[in-house]
Amino acid sequence: MITGSIARRYAKALLAIGIDTKNHERFGQELGQFAALMEHKDLRDTLQNPSQPLSKRKAILEELITRMKPSKTVWSFMLLLADRNRVEHIQGIHREYQRMLDLHVGRVRASVTSASRLDSAEVTRLKKALEEKTSKQVILEQREDPELIAGMVTQIGSIVYDGSIRTRLQQMRHTLLAGDV
Repeated sequence: MITGSIARRYAKALLAIGIDTKNHERFGQELGQFAALMEHKDLRDTLQNPSQPLSKRKAILEELITRMKPSKTVWSFMLLLADRNRVEHIQGIHREYQRMLDLHVGRVRASVTSASRLDSAEVTRLKKALEEKTSKQVILEQREDPELIAGMVTQIGSIVYDGSIRTRLQQMRHTLLAGDV
């Protein structure tokens, strides 16, 4: 996919600079702030509108940059994206940057979905277990889905650990309907 390769190329370049200057975590945070801004439809449409002159779009972006006060490198990076009409790729660039950064520093992102909010002790135990299993630092994102009934579903990359009651009931139903009892 062309969009993915563009995002990877820009993310890789910024990460290399970040690693060299030991600012890789900071650059990721600043890039994330810009990616979050681009979730606003009006701003995204304005900055990506080809009928608007590049100078006007760049002026809007410069105003945002001035207010956000990022590092000089990320400042220049954002202006480079504007010059090359690549601002629309900022969210993909941020995702790729985070993926590459996580790989570089030895961490993994996991999501846990539970029927109700986990308390801090449960989160700590789960995080510790996942860190032992992966031998990496785990950044855990929590979600709630009452339809799980109880239990939880944990995903790390493409691996899913499903310990939900909903899934167990579905398996039992399938077994009973198939007559495998």
